[in-house]
Amino acid sequence: MSDATRRLAAIDIGTVTTRLLVADVGPSTISELARSTDITHLGQGLGSTGALSDDAMARVSQVIAGYADTMRELGVADAHAVATSASRDATNSALFLSLLADHGIHPEVISGSREAQLTFLGATSHIGSGRVLVDDIGGGSTELVLGSATGPILHRTNDIEQTRSIDVGSRRITELYLHSDPPTQAEMAAARAFVAEEMRPYFDTGRKRPDALISVAGTATTVVAVLESMTTYDPKRVHGTVVSGAQVADVLEMLAEVPLEKRRQIAGVHPQRAGVIVAGVLILETLMALSGMDSTIVSEHDILYGILLDAYAGGRS
Repeated sequence: MSDATRRLAAIDIGTVTTRLLVADVGPSTISELARSTDITHLGQGLGSTGALSDDAMARVSQVIAGYADTMRELGVADAHAVATSASRDATNSALFLSLLADHGIHPEVISGSREAQLTFLGATSHIGSGRVLVDDIGGGSTELVLGSATGPILHRTNDIEQTRSIDVGSRRITELYLHSDPPTQAEMAAARAFVAEEMRPYFDTGRKRPDALISVAGTATTVVAVLESMTTYDPKRVHGTVVSGAQVADVLEMLAEVPLEKRRQIAGVHPQRAGVIVAGVLILETLMALSGMDSTIVSEHDILYGILLDAYAGGRS
């Protein structure tokens, strides 16, 4: 590790997943050392109660304890953790954060706009120049950020034109609309109408269509894994894959027509994500239709990369 390189860790605590990335970060490179994705469903029941459940907080706390051990073993110089939609919305977030502090982890509950900025920084960190729209479909919200991917990777947040956090996510839409197993056509139609209504104002502003759409996070990567029938998830095969709108529609139809137990057995679907993946792919399909983009580039470089790059650069806003 050179003098200009720092060993950093990024933690993303979302509505559905909790994730860790440890890497050696330099001015133009990120060398991954350890990565973990754990489906913890922090936001389970949040829509009806307004609070994080004890069981959900305990699941995340247990995972974070393991991450703390990993970071100590790898000699991490600095760890940066963020908490997103579920933690923003919950009435008992302070209690949740205190549980994590017991493990030496102090997450920042970030705004949807900040989440979008970090996602953009990570998603565009190693692609060529161009004007791109990045989408991050989470469990509680979807982040959209439009900008130009030009210049050194540590300065790309300065090229952002607009960010937006929209309260449609895979967990939220599942709990609001998709109650049957499998969901009925009426439930799917109602969910699609709601998602379109919430997202349409963003796309109705008449701005010029971007050169490319980049999709990050578990919904988009699951679509690729299903298309490739991956029995073992391979991020290298997923990263950079171009997926058409027709392929997204095909995957949605396949997932929505079978009950949960059969969905869990589909190659490429993580069994613990199966309960919310239909809503996630429905959001992606709707987003692509509204944006006028007939394909999306699926990226493994998401907010975790953005957190690392931002930390390396000194935590600039």
